[in-house]
Amino acid sequence: MFVDHAVIFCFAGSGGNGCNAYTPGRNVHHLRAVGGDAGQGGSIIVEAHADVRTLLDVQMKKTFKALHGKHGGPSNMTGKVADDMIIRVPAGTQVFEEPEGYLLADLVNVGDRVTAAKGGAGGKGNHRHADATRGDAGEEKTIRLELKVLADVGIVGCPNAGKSTFISHVSNAKSRVAAFPFTTKTPVLGVISDGDGGSIVLADIPGLIEGAHEGRGLGHQFLRHIERTRLFLHLVDMAGVDGRDPLDDYRVIRKELASYLPDFKKRPFIIAANKMDVPEAKVNLAKFKKKVKVPIYPISAATGEGLQKLKMEIFNRVGKLTV
Repeated sequence: MFVDHAVIFCFAGSGGNGCNAYTPGRNVHHLRAVGGDAGQGGSIIVEAHADVRTLLDVQMKKTFKALHGKHGGPSNMTGKVADDMIIRVPAGTQVFEEPEGYLLADLVNVGDRVTAAKGGAGGKGNHRHADATRGDAGEEKTIRLELKVLADVGIVGCPNAGKSTFISHVSNAKSRVAAFPFTTKTPVLGVISDGDGGSIVLADIPGLIEGAHEGRGLGHQFLRHIERTRLFLHLVDMAGVDGRDPLDDYRVIRKELASYLPDFKKRPFIIAANKMDVPEAKVNLAKFKKKVKVPIYPISAATGEGLQKLKMEIFNRVGKLTV
């Protein structure tokens, strides 16, 4: 199951207590302090890992507790520092501190990490102070995690535009396909190969509707996944299923993306006219081309018509983009 957000509770470990201990000094009337320092408590670290694709495991566990540091001992024995607890998340995860909503880190790359809750410092033994000190309490934080998928190509379009069928046919992704809106409730990632060892990642973004940038139809949950895509592939239902107007659908999606992304007009995109196996599509495409003066790739995700040419264009366009 794909889960792209989670709220978790982090309890860092407290530091151990310093030790009060004495040993006879040079004479019976003198005692020498030999109490050791304590170990620091474990911190809670959130780290991006390559082998993690979803926040499901994190959301299921919810509560994360690190170990406490060990107490100091006699003979200047230092208590053991507790191990940090590592929470593994997908690359592209943002880490927020609640309730303020402060952004702690944006873990874009594998290996990026942030301390979500810091372990308490260990207390000092009486070899440093007249009396040993207690360890500090570990931090307790409520953390919100939000995943923004990382993909070369974001596939966008109205519900039932055929995005799920398309990504299922051109990649290794298995997206649910059915004849009703919002079949896809979460982004689906797929990888396509050029046959020469090269590959790119596609993201099937759930169908957008008018008002999505204001949150309609789970719009905000869907739209955040397009922020990091390098190229948009806009699938238009050229058959006009359910009496829809392809040109209206096209304009709705463009408007929603522009409202959500300030730099949308600078982003590269490809338009694919889908469902060209349906007779009405040819008439609609002719009307569409009179209004939209950019290259359009006619395809049928159902029959495979035009898919190879479109794949080649996708690879060509992505190859020209800077990282």
